[in-house]
Amino acid sequence: MIEPVDPITTEVVAHYLIAASEEMGTALIKAAFSTAIKERADCSTGIFDPEGDIIAQAQRCPIHLGSMIGTINRISMRFDPKAMKLGDMYAANDPYNGGGSHLPDITIVAPVFSKGELVAYVANIAHHSDIGGMVPGSLSSICTSIFQEGIRIPPVRLMSEGEIDQSVFDIILLNSRVPDERDGDLRAQFASNFVGCRAVEALFERFGISKTRAAIASYLNFTERRIRAGIAGLKPGVYEASDFVAGNNENELAEIKLKLTVSADEIVLDFTETATQLKASRNVTFQALNSTVYSMIKAMVDPDVPANAGCFRPIRIVTKPGTIVEPLPPSAVGLRLTSCTVVGDVISMALSQAMPDKALASCGSHQQLVLSGTDNRTGRFFVNHETLAGGLGARPYKDGMDAVRVPVSGAANLPIEVLEHSYPLRVERYALRDESGGVGSYVGGFGVVRDYRILGDNVTVAITSGRQQAPATGLTGGGSGARGEFVLNPGTPSEKVLPSAVAAMPLPKGSLLRVCTPGGGGYGAASERSEDLVSADIRDGRFSSEGAQRFFSRKD
Repeated sequence: MIEPVDPITTEVVAHYLIAASEEMGTALIKAAFSTAIKERADCSTGIFDPEGDIIAQAQRCPIHLGSMIGTINRISMRFDPKAMKLGDMYAANDPYNGGGSHLPDITIVAPVFSKGELVAYVANIAHHSDIGGMVPGSLSSICTSIFQEGIRIPPVRLMSEGEIDQSVFDIILLNSRVPDERDGDLRAQFASNFVGCRAVEALFERFGISKTRAAIASYLNFTERRIRAGIAGLKPGVYEASDFVAGNNENELAEIKLKLTVSADEIVLDFTETATQLKASRNVTFQALNSTVYSMIKAMVDPDVPANAGCFRPIRIVTKPGTIVEPLPPSAVGLRLTSCTVVGDVISMALSQAMPDKALASCGSHQQLVLSGTDNRTGRFFVNHETLAGGLGARPYKDGMDAVRVPVSGAANLPIEVLEHSYPLRVERYALRDESGGVGSYVGGFGVVRDYRILGDNVTVAITSGRQQAPATGLTGGGSGARGEFVLNPGTPSEKVLPSAVAAMPLPKGSLLRVCTPGGGGYGAASERSEDLVSADIRDGRFSSEGAQRFFSRKD
């Protein structure tokens, strides 16, 4: 029986654990080697109870919100928790076997002890720029099987009582095209967990095991009550929505379909009518679907509710095996995030019907590219994985935000200075994409344009375009945002608009690659946009005078 605990102690314990998870994240980012982690912060950290329920998670990448769920249970099934020791650490990355949501995300877990008793786990997940597979960067739409996407790591003990298992460690390094990065990033993940272990140990030492556990249970129960209260404020009913991702072939579409049921204090999301799983790697794994659902409901229903297991209790997800959102192994899943952004939009479209005052139009998803080749400054091979933000959908009371991560993404755009210092690339243009937001009484957020000049040798690119076929749609008469696009050598006789997915395409030295990210959908009729907002659009250069006249002219 859990002993009673006062609310002040509960708050102290809860905020301590949240701060500890943030400190873990800071340690990971500061110690990492690759730009993906140290600059783009494509990582997350969390603290779990002995049953594997998440207690606290740093507010970083929403796509990681549920990505570590289930990992603790799979590790404890493989390794007896009673035999675990201080300084042990476990690794996993396979989404079908207790890892994250795709293979580049490696999870590192460490048990935490107090007076010899296992009291918690700390864990972190980080995106590694290359973990093997058929193409540099380990992400490509041409992959039709997870076996082509890189090394698969089931739950393994990577560190025993503070000593790295060099045999297992070397296997991971050998499978990467940039092993020095993997070495540094994995050691940064170890360091992050050591920071977390010390913090959690100190907490249990301060309050004692029984009282700390009681405070944690109270905190999770409070979170559950709060999110249920938020759900209770929605209009009960059954709401349907659908949208599309790129299908198996260029210009084909596959439907993501949702039936969302809001009851008194619960939400059920039924995806069973979603299209059959894809041959390409845009399938969404269980962990990625969890993350998308949890982050969208949290963002729209109660953005400030803590991200822990209590928040997830009133949410139930229903899927059908063999569909895009529950692929059967060994389906490829590397590019799951391009589909997750559409899943997020489907959720927001359904929820918007239940909370019209806080509705959100569809968003312009990120664009993804992996540039790799030989850095002629050093003679070494490089892999640069980037995602570039699109535009947020408009709302009933405000324009969408420009050049931001849509709700389920989160990693930052790579700064130009870092990119040019780290890789044989030069950014010759980086700007908002003119008039890319869907028009309406409120306009969707603009995407970006970024031009890469290739300065290295033997450079190739793998690209994945978000919303190149199906744009972000508007709400209540709002227009659609601009589609995503990749253009090779724009403005020259050799200009070529690229397909939505390309793998390992050669980019000769001196060539230019332009990335155009999609815009968000608009809200309301464009003719109802206020004259003050239209004047501000023209003054700020968001729309030309001709464009404003064309889009926003009133038909009296």
